[in-house]
Amino acid sequence: EFPASKWFRSPTMAPIPTRLPRPSTPPGIAPPDSVKKLSTLSFGVVCSSNINRSMEAHVVLGNAGLKVESYGTGTQVRLPGRSAMEPRIFKFGTPYEEMYKSLAATQDDAAFFMRNGVLQLCRRGAAVKVAPQRWQDTPPEAVTKHDVVIAFEERIFDAVIEDLQTREPTEDFKPIHVICLDTKDNPHEAQLQGRVALELCWMLESASDDLINQAPTIVDAFQKERMTHTPIQVLYQLCYL
Repeated sequence: EFPASKWFRSPTMAPIPTRLPRPSTPPGIAPPDSVKKLSTLSFGVVCSSNINRSMEAHVVLGNAGLKVESYGTGTQVRLPGRSAMEPRIFKFGTPYEEMYKSLAATQDDAAFFMRNGVLQLCRRGAAVKVAPQRWQDTPPEAVTKHDVVIAFEERIFDAVIEDLQTREPTEDFKPIHVICLDTKDNPHEAQLQGRVALELCWMLESASDDLINQAPTIVDAFQKERMTHTPIQVLYQLCYL
C-alpha cells in the first residue's frame, strides 16, 4: 500500500476537473557539456502499472524538455486497496479519470484513497495523458521511436528485454538501450528516482551522436559516481528491434 503523502492531507473530495494543469517539477539543470536546447533522444519509462514510478519519471523528464512516453508491463493496472488481498484492478487503457471516479464513488472510498495517495496518482496521470499504456501491446513503430528505455524494477527490465527479443524484427533493426533503475513502488521513492533518472537521461542526451559506443561507459560511470548511496546495480542491455 502506498503511504499517505505529506502533500495530500485534505479530507474532502473534489471532482476531478475535465482539464487538469500539468504537474510541475523542477526542470533540472543540464550537464555543463550539454549544449542541446531540444531533446534529441526519445525515452520510454516503464514500471508495472504506469501510474506511479513511470508516471513520475514521465512528468519529470517531460517538464525538463526531454521526449518521453510511459508504460507498464503488468497484465492489469493494480492499485493498493484496503488490504493486500483487495487491490483495485483496472484494465490497461482505462482512462485515469475513469479510475479516479471509480475509486471516489462513495465518500468513504474517496477519503480512503485520498489518504493512501492513489487518487492523487490518478489525478496526476489524467493531467499528463488519457490512460495507462501497456508496453507489450505497444505497436513496433511506437516502440522503435525510443532510443532509451528505463525500467524501474529488475523484473520489469527483464520483461522489456524479453518482449524486444520475441518481437518480429523491424526493417530498420533499430538499437534500443534498456536500463534498470530499481525503485520501490511507493510515491516517495518514485519521486527520488525520478530525479535520478533525469540526471542519467541528460548524460545520455549529451552523447546522443554516438550512443551505441558511449552508453555503456556512461551507465558504468553513473553507477560508480552517482549511485554510491545504494547497493542497487544499474543494469544495462543493448537490444535491437
